[in-house]
Amino acid sequence: MSFYSKFAGYYEQVFPFREEVYRFLKGYAGNPANALLDAGCGPGHYCGRFAREGFAATGIDLDEAMIAEARSSYPEAEFRCLDIRRIDEAGGKFRCIWSIGNVMAHLPAEEIEPFIFRIHALLEPGGFWIMQVMNWDALAGLTDYDFPVRTIEADDSAATFHRHYSSISPESLHFTFSLRNETSVLFEESVALYPVGIEHYLSLHETAGFRCEGMFSDFSGSPLRNVPGTGLVLVFGKR
Repeated sequence: MSFYSKFAGYYEQVFPFREEVYRFLKGYAGNPANALLDAGCGPGHYCGRFAREGFAATGIDLDEAMIAEARSSYPEAEFRCLDIRRIDEAGGKFRCIWSIGNVMAHLPAEEIEPFIFRIHALLEPGGFWIMQVMNWDALAGLTDYDFPVRTIEADDSAATFHRHYSSISPESLHFTFSLRNETSVLFEESVALYPVGIEHYLSLHETAGFRCEGMFSDFSGSPLRNVPGTGLVLVFGKR
């Protein structure tokens, strides 16, 4: 069973469409009719919104159930079940490409640079690439980190959402996330993530031919913060 199938009842509460994220992305999307690509689109909310506003939006995701949900909800957009490692197979050229929600952290170190070069090849001249991951530098020196517990409600029931990083090292860490109610664990999964420091991200992108256009803590444009659990949003332009 796919991640989305197991998590579907609570997904929209945990990962809702956020207007501030859409506004941020739209600031780099250019004119309607431009081609856009979401790498790790989930159930397709952002592609769907862009498509309704006249953009040629494409989303890719490895989870077949996610893609099925996206196609059903947003027939105006194009969706493909595709690993981001094969993003070059998305075809065409794009004005803006983004990958948000820490998707890039699933790529091992040796796969980051080839991925960035593929992004560069897919962008139109003057186009933008936007990535969001955790601010891994803020976790330096820690071996474990617990995110604040969130209470969510869906299907007429309440649950708590737990996220935990363990065995943190410069090379990798374990990410465990779960949904629990008062009596049981509703869902739990653990995956390996691969942290990359900010300076290394910047160096890899410069080598690929990008220029850094912005560095933020979140999609409201807040300055970067060296606080565990905060995010990193980087915007790059194709030279």
